[in-house]
Amino acid sequence: MPPTTRAATNATQDFVPIQEVRDGIVVLKDGSYRAILLASSINFALKSEDEQTAFIVQFQSFLNSLDFSCEIFVQSRMLDIRPYLATLEAQYKKQLDDLMRIQIREYIGFVKSFTEAASIMSKNFFVVVPYAPNVIETKKGGLFSFGSTSASVTKDRSFEEHLSQLEQRISIVQQGLARTGVRTVQLGTEEAIELFYKLFNPGEDSKPMSLTNR
Repeated sequence: MPPTTRAATNATQDFVPIQEVRDGIVVLKDGSYRAILLASSINFALKSEDEQTAFIVQFQSFLNSLDFSCEIFVQSRMLDIRPYLATLEAQYKKQLDDLMRIQIREYIGFVKSFTEAASIMSKNFFVVVPYAPNVIETKKGGLFSFGSTSASVTKDRSFEEHLSQLEQRISIVQQGLARTGVRTVQLGTEEAIELFYKLFNPGEDSKPMSLTNR
C-alpha cells in the first residue's frame, strides 16, 4: 500500500505545473511567471446603449494596446450559505422575544428551502498576466526561443528583475481595465494558494474573495 500511495501522489503532482508561489507570483515549472488579478464585474445589460458602446470601445482599445497575451478566467461555484445560517442560528439563541425567535426560525427554514430549490452561484473573475523570461515576445505575437543559451541567462537573472518586468505588465492591464470601469486587485501569496487549492479540491468549503486593497 505505501509504495502505491507514494506513486499516486507523485503522479498527481506531475500534472500540477506550479513550482512555487512567491510574493504573490506563481512560478511555473518551465520558469515562467503568472500574476493573478481579481476583477470586479459589470452588469452590462443594465447599462444604457451609449454606456454599452463606450464600454465595448474602451475594452477593444485595451485589448489592442496589449503586446502580450492575457487569460480571463471565471470561477463559478455553488454559493455556500452555511456561514450565514450559522449567524442566524446564533441570533436565534440570543433572542429573548418569542415572536422574534419564531420569525428567525421561519426565515432560516425559508433560506434553506430556497437555496435547495434554486442553484445560487457565486462568481469570481480573474485576469492572469504572464511573463516568460526565456522567451522574447514580438508585437505580432511571434515567439523566439534561444534554447540553452537563453536558459543559462535566465538562471543568472534574479527573481526581482523578472518581477519588475511582470509588474510593468500588471500596471498596463490594471490601467486598461480601470478605463472600462473594471477594478482589479492582485492576489497575494496566501490568496493565490487558496485559489489553486479550491480549484484542485472543489468539494472544500469556500468563501468569497474581496476587492479590498491589500
